[in-house]
Amino acid sequence: MADPLHDLGEVQQALDLAAGLARDYVEGIGEDPVQPAGSDQRLQEFDGGALPEEGEGSLAPLRELAELGSELATRSNGPRFFHFVVGGTTPASLAADWITSALDQNSGLWPSSPLGSRLEAIAIDWLRDLFELPEGFSGALVTGGTMAHFTCLAGARSWWAERHGIDVDEDGFGGAPAIPAFTTPLIHQSATKSLGLLGVGRSTVKQCATLEELEAGLKALDGAPAILVATAGEPNAAAFDPIDRMADLAEKYNAWLHVDGAFGLFAQLTPATRHLTAGVERAHSVSSDGHKWLNVPHDCGFAFARERRYLVKAFTEAAAYLPAHDDQRPSVAYYSAEGSRRARAFTVWATLKAYGREGYRAMVERHVKIAKHLASRVDSEPELERLADVTLNVVTFRCRPDGVPEDQLDELNRELGVELLRDGRVFAGTTTYEGKVSFRPAIVNWRTREADVDLLVDVLLELARSRSPRELRARA
Repeated sequence: MADPLHDLGEVQQALDLAAGLARDYVEGIGEDPVQPAGSDQRLQEFDGGALPEEGEGSLAPLRELAELGSELATRSNGPRFFHFVVGGTTPASLAADWITSALDQNSGLWPSSPLGSRLEAIAIDWLRDLFELPEGFSGALVTGGTMAHFTCLAGARSWWAERHGIDVDEDGFGGAPAIPAFTTPLIHQSATKSLGLLGVGRSTVKQCATLEELEAGLKALDGAPAILVATAGEPNAAAFDPIDRMADLAEKYNAWLHVDGAFGLFAQLTPATRHLTAGVERAHSVSSDGHKWLNVPHDCGFAFARERRYLVKAFTEAAAYLPAHDDQRPSVAYYSAEGSRRARAFTVWATLKAYGREGYRAMVERHVKIAKHLASRVDSEPELERLADVTLNVVTFRCRPDGVPEDQLDELNRELGVELLRDGRVFAGTTTYEGKVSFRPAIVNWRTREADVDLLVDVLLELARSRSPRELRARA
């Protein structure tokens, strides 16, 4: 087939084929293994062959892709994927994503998609309302946590430069002083990466173990502006920085406070956990992810800023064929990094319209309850040891069979983590928490129920118990 135009008659069949795969996948995702047996090895060996000189038309590769997806795709949007903090796709957001692809809107500029631009403005305002941020906050939908940090911290950089009487967005750093950035040990690597991309430098970020140390660092600047990053929910145990107290320091010492709320911002939704995010409304910028607890398809993140003019300073662009940056009609490309961009707002708008504040509050409360149920299961099993309090939706624990000495437990849990992923029925990889190799399943998928976390415990114990007493004695 020499030209896609010759494929015009196959459009309906192609869409029917894709819809069939989607129906089968969605119907089975609740019971399918997270990782189909043998898929990892098969994919390592799959090379795809050489680039075709002449194409086969749409139907043949789509059938092959459907087969690959059915047999080899990780069910990471299913109810038993706890390996990373990844949600699923609500029915409303999944269907809206199909519509997004069919309409194929470039929502970067109002003229290219008034519909995409307007729905994004509405979606951002709804999210601001959902998280109870002040009315002055505005922002954009971006690809995920890293770009949400990047967007917010680019605004922080413009704010910092303005206070030094320089314009780094136009003129670069030149002879400007280094930007002082402070955080705690809870900072996520995506925030550090974003500071590196912005020229602040990863290694220059000062991690302070205590608030006293943090205050001393800010005080030593003698009033010079700084950037302060607070974490609302780190991935190993869902720990939170004291945002309210860090906001006090930001106000006292002339610092831009950015809050990383990738999934922890959703603690705002229920009275039982909103104490964790106290003070977030005082931040200069806040970031979060949509493909985590909002349960919309990848990729989606949110970047909020108290004063959008700093985002405009960092991201605006001008050309004769582009609309003016001060046009009252919103053009998101002027306050985020992407020019051409997918209309992510369709999925966000649809899922918020479908389930509303109460629907998301109910889901968060259910997930917190499931996490506490998992913690009680861990506590009830003599071979398991919980390592942290359950503050929100993450349960941190390790396997600790009788007779295995402390200095052998890291290796044992690391091996069990590999075996658990290889087994494929349920996913929960390992991390290191307070120097100990451990599991840290995160409950964020809208489908997850207590039976799914019970299966995690059952499979892990099964794998641990399958080791013979001789193996354990040899380890000891």
